[in-house]
Amino acid sequence: MSVLRTFETGMRGLLGHRLRSVLTTLGILFGVAAVICTVGIGTASADSVNSRIAALGTNLLTVSPGSTVSFGVRGGAGSANTLTMSDVAGLEDKEDAPDIGAVAPVVSGTATLVSTSSNESTTVQGSTASWLAANARSLSSGIFVTSKEVHEHAQVVVLGATTAGNLNAVLGDQVTINGNPFQVIGILTSSGSTGFTNNDDLAVIPITTAQDEVTGGSPNSVQRILLSASSSNTIGSAYDEADQLLLQTHHITSAAAADFNITSASTLASTAASVTTTLTILLASVAAISLLVGGIGVMNIMLVSVTERTQEIGLRKALGATPTDLLRQFLIEAATLSFVGGVLGVGAALLAGFLVPRLANIAVTITATPVIIAVAVAAGVGLIFGVYPAARAARLAPIAALRAE
Repeated sequence: MSVLRTFETGMRGLLGHRLRSVLTTLGILFGVAAVICTVGIGTASADSVNSRIAALGTNLLTVSPGSTVSFGVRGGAGSANTLTMSDVAGLEDKEDAPDIGAVAPVVSGTATLVSTSSNESTTVQGSTASWLAANARSLSSGIFVTSKEVHEHAQVVVLGATTAGNLNAVLGDQVTINGNPFQVIGILTSSGSTGFTNNDDLAVIPITTAQDEVTGGSPNSVQRILLSASSSNTIGSAYDEADQLLLQTHHITSAAAADFNITSASTLASTAASVTTTLTILLASVAAISLLVGGIGVMNIMLVSVTERTQEIGLRKALGATPTDLLRQFLIEAATLSFVGGVLGVGAALLAGFLVPRLANIAVTITATPVIIAVAVAAGVGLIFGVYPAARAARLAPIAALRAE
């Protein structure tokens, strides 16, 4: 029997039980749609995180304190108090660190900001005039904190776009921070979010003022130091210069014993990419289980079909159909169910990719690769799980099949 004739016979078998065929394809449909959508969500999340990190600038370095050890228990990174304004002065020395551009010490804390019409609890960062350049940020209006204002402990504040909007604050307005009046002198240009952090929800004040009225502590101590390399080509040498200078000023002879950590935006990007890739694979693997369940459903339906059509199989064998013809017919039926379910699953995934961002504000990026793989896997699942029922039909003896009730 020709392949075309076998395909026609298989299609008649499927159309003879339309409802059963439709229900069988649903398992494959949902499995394929789930795989494509989860990979799409993971891809969109990775793109979003990478774009936010890229916005920070590839030449950004962050120096953080090391960890403390209390009663034999080591605290988290950054829990020590090892960075000082003396370190900042050393890093600003162009002779010792020629490839380091801007240097900005930072102290931060959470405080309540109150305007004439609203109030909000947000992150308040204390820094110097170099904060803007070190963070690769810009102002949408006004001016930034100056060195003179840092020296005078001035009560001025630069607001992030989100914070300014929530407070309904504009240039020249007065807001209170922890009960102290501050004048709004600038508003930052929006830069979006990095992971779960909204970069526009903050307030920046002179570091001296922050140490007086927000964070407290020693005026010589800083929580972290932001550095920017002179260019993206000198990020490696800027890292080495900062590392060697801090090891020297902290009187540390072994890099393994360093009481500080230096991280770069590129390191953060690679870490974020690794995390999002792992999560995407995990989610896709969980979704792929539904494809396996759908394949088992195909196998179950094909076994039922073989049992119900035993006399038909016997009659076809008696009329000259070979075991190969029967094997091919049932494999075609199983693969068709899975392939149709896969194609419908792609349609469902595309529909979800259109609706989900609009209804749930979750980005979905659907690319060709997971679509092709999902459909191919669906068809392969149908073939694999259709082999046993097809082989069982091919092995039936004609006389026994004809006698079956």
